[in-house]
Amino acid sequence: MKFNTFLVAGLVAIASQVSAQFTQAPLPYGFDALEPSIDKQTMEIHYGKHHKAYVDNLNKAVEGKPEASLTIYQLVKKINKETAPAVRNNAGGHWNHTFFWNTIGPKRGGAPSGELGDAITKTFGSYDKFKEEFAKAAAGRFGSGWAWLIVTADKKLAIVSTPNQDNPLMALAETPGTPVIGLDVWEHAYYLKYQNRRPDYVKAYWDVVNWEAAAKNYADALK
Repeated sequence: MKFNTFLVAGLVAIASQVSAQFTQAPLPYGFDALEPSIDKQTMEIHYGKHHKAYVDNLNKAVEGKPEASLTIYQLVKKINKETAPAVRNNAGGHWNHTFFWNTIGPKRGGAPSGELGDAITKTFGSYDKFKEEFAKAAAGRFGSGWAWLIVTADKKLAIVSTPNQDNPLMALAETPGTPVIGLDVWEHAYYLKYQNRRPDYVKAYWDVVNWEAAAKNYADALK
């Protein structure tokens, strides 16, 4: 009887793994790797609780539906104002956080170079002016949301912000485009360390932004 009980439990666990369309990739560095800009406890909660919840809830929201056969990128691109809130919010949360983890990292920061650096200077006047404009978008987003540097449809750089877990890839985006970098300005991303000082968190972001990943995103967007 014990053997059968464990066998059934194992089969249920395997079935649940197989049916899960969307999965959370491992964090590409340690939870403490972004210290002191982003603290270890925030990373543990942000990745292990918030991001995981978006993935789990997205799988529940699309179970048995056509959306379950899509990649997360394909799903996000299809999201419009008619999309069910559970799909919109959780798909956005999953894609946004995956993108965020991969465009920040330890021992990063500095300034962009190459084609991306040249495009930023040409568009905004200088790297410092770009940071000022990006900081305005991040600090000025009322409530929860994101700030983005994107490549627009006409292959130009632009700074935009989106509410909640929306992003510029979505069909409902006010200014559609392909993200180059994106900053999470939900309170759960910074409140343990910075409390209500969102501008300080935005300033610290420049010490961990991964410009190599951003340069690749920019190059891919131009293709």
